Amino acid sequence: MFISRQKGPTRYPFPRSAAVLIAAAAFLAGCSDGEGNRDVPQPVLVAHPDGGADAGFTAYAGEVHARQESPLSFRIGGNLVRRDADAGDRVRAGEVLAELDPGDMQLQASAAQAEMSRLGGDLERYRALLAQKLVSQSAFDAQQAAYRAARAQYELMRNQAGYTRLRAPRDGVIAARQVEAGQVVAAGQTVFVLAADGGREVAIALPESRIRAFHAGQPALVELWNAPGVRLRGTIREIAPAADPTARTYATRIALSDDAAKQVELGQSARVYIGDEDAQAAASSIPLSAIQRGADGKASVWVVDPKTRTLESVAVRLGPFGESRVPVLAGLDARDWVVTAGGHLLRAGQRVEPVDRDNRPVLPAATGTK
Repeated sequence: MFISRQKGPTRYPFPRSAAVLIAAAAFLAGCSDGEGNRDVPQPVLVAHPDGGADAGFTAYAGEVHARQESPLSFRIGGNLVRRDADAGDRVRAGEVLAELDPGDMQLQASAAQAEMSRLGGDLERYRALLAQKLVSQSAFDAQQAAYRAARAQYELMRNQAGYTRLRAPRDGVIAARQVEAGQVVAAGQTVFVLAADGGREVAIALPESRIRAFHAGQPALVELWNAPGVRLRGTIREIAPAADPTARTYATRIALSDDAAKQVELGQSARVYIGDEDAQAAASSIPLSAIQRGADGKASVWVVDPKTRTLESVAVRLGPFGESRVPVLAGLDARDWVVTAGGHLLRAGQRVEPVDRDNRPVLPAATGTK
């Protein structure tokens, strides 16, 4: 039997370079499927869930205020000729804080007094004439009404002359000054803001999205910016019934206890921690960097199996997010090793080498082979 062989170069269904690349890829895939690369553990940063000082708490920025803050103003307008107090001054009840030019008021009071005296004399003459039946009762009554009106006008002018002095209604501290000597002020225009002695509060703004989680009487912790780590006890005293139309937040006042109020100064910046009841029950938290999106779209974390040193995706239920950590309400145990960084580069079942922040292994050395 004769078989004919075709001479010439062998023809491939694709270019020779592509064939080389496919062969190389198959070789590498074979290596990957073997005991080579898959057995090399990947170092990962891990940590146990930690309760921490802030677990279950959300922080809000605030400022220390007095419980009673009163804007002080004159009842009448005029030229401010004297100012005896400035911001930060401590004042006593009844102390004169500022004074208007009393000249016009004194002149008006003198004029009203003179008019009252004249009508008073006329009234006595009318009384004598009435006794002699020389004037009618109605004429006497009209004269008497005119005198009473003049006397009321005099009392008003005398009071207004006293209104030229602005006095402190109670003991306290001048929190703000709005005018200066020589300025013409209107009646009711704020001249000072008085922070009365007594209670101290921290003003904060609560978000509209979580406003139903807060209520009056709820406990809170206050930490001053200049005293980190020192937590003062307080409670929510009041929450505004309506949200701010611009910021969409609710103005809230945190009342400090009497002992805590002695440790703060007006105007100090503070951070207020308000606990979420569910989050506090969790008593554990993890870094925000540990949170991953699971296959179902819900929150999850990578947990290292200490026996096999492989990764497992664990679904978790989280509380309100904090600045750097988030409380875990369900899904984790305090002894779990949670991957805290680089989770987006990992996969389920992957072998890893868990280490701490000092790059030290957190599990004992593996014994034996796979």
